[in-house]
Amino acid sequence: MEYKDTLLMPKTEFPMRGNLPNKEPEWQAKWEEMDLYDEIQRKNADKPTFILHDGPPYANGELHMGHAMNKVIKDMIVRQKSMSGFRSPYVPGWDTHGLPIEQALANKGVKRKEMTVAEFRKLCAEYAYKQVDIQRAGFKRLGVTGEWANPYITLQPEYEAEQVKSFLAKWRKKVISIKERSQCIGPRLVNRP
Repeated sequence: MEYKDTLLMPKTEFPMRGNLPNKEPEWQAKWEEMDLYDEIQRKNADKPTFILHDGPPYANGELHMGHAMNKVIKDMIVRQKSMSGFRSPYVPGWDTHGLPIEQALANKGVKRKEMTVAEFRKLCAEYAYKQVDIQRAGFKRLGVTGEWANPYITLQPEYEAEQVKSFLAKWRKKVISIKERSQCIGPRLVNRP
């Protein structure tokens, strides 16, 4: 007699396996078709607002466990607030500037010194936008809801313009000062009482 024949198992019509790798994409496609995120935002439009300011990940490579844990926990907070009667929009974003992207390209064999600054920046931008698309797909696959069609990306001219406006406003209030280029690399904070 087989061991499995000695067990008294309940009879059920449910399949013994969840088959999640096949079912999850179907669920996500259904949620997109339903426009579920926007529907929730419309439902809570007149309620108090809760905003989770999410520090953006660098767009410099594949998602890893840290990305997954970070986004899923934040998604749980935003959903809980939404279900508790708050208008809780979530606008995802990506940091597409700086050394992490340059280093990712260097690791792929790009020789920065063998090209012009403009060529290298263009290559960095192309790489960053490609990584944004890859990471966005991964976050959506994790079930994170948000305004995926309209994220903020630090490389976008509109975002850069807002940074310049913010810098200018601080300069006008004398919170920061600018010295001659020969005296320092960048702006310094002014110590004020």
